[in-house]
Amino acid sequence: MTLSTQDALIHIMIVTASSDAAISSDELVRVQGLIGRMPVFAGYDMARFASVANACVDAINAAGIEAALETAVAAVPERFHDTAYAVAVEVAVVDLNLPQEELRLLEMLRDRLAIDRLVTAAIEAAARARMRTA
Repeated sequence: MTLSTQDALIHIMIVTASSDAAISSDELVRVQGLIGRMPVFAGYDMARFASVANACVDAINAAGIEAALETAVAAVPERFHDTAYAVAVEVAVVDLNLPQEELRLLEMLRDRLAIDRLVTAAIEAAARARMRTA
């Protein structure tokens, strides 16, 4: 299955949300919010979202989370590798709790995307700063 860049980024977000065995409503809202406001998703038809997300869940159920992640990463052009990691981090931190499964998924994603460690640290720090509460 060949994914468009936008669909691959959605798959990465759904894989991240699924990594702890359940997609929370907060994670789903965050995914939809990112699609609605990020320039990479300009022109994306939100009517497709449910079918793309369901296709990702089907891929996870059929081949496992690592295979689904591998398929999505393969479809992301190199110039969007940092974007892919950023959207995954945004989904992972939305519930202010990073279970071991999500941390491991982010580590796998970081390795597969071959993003510089300083870049990933900056993305992670920015996400933490955005999620801080008073």
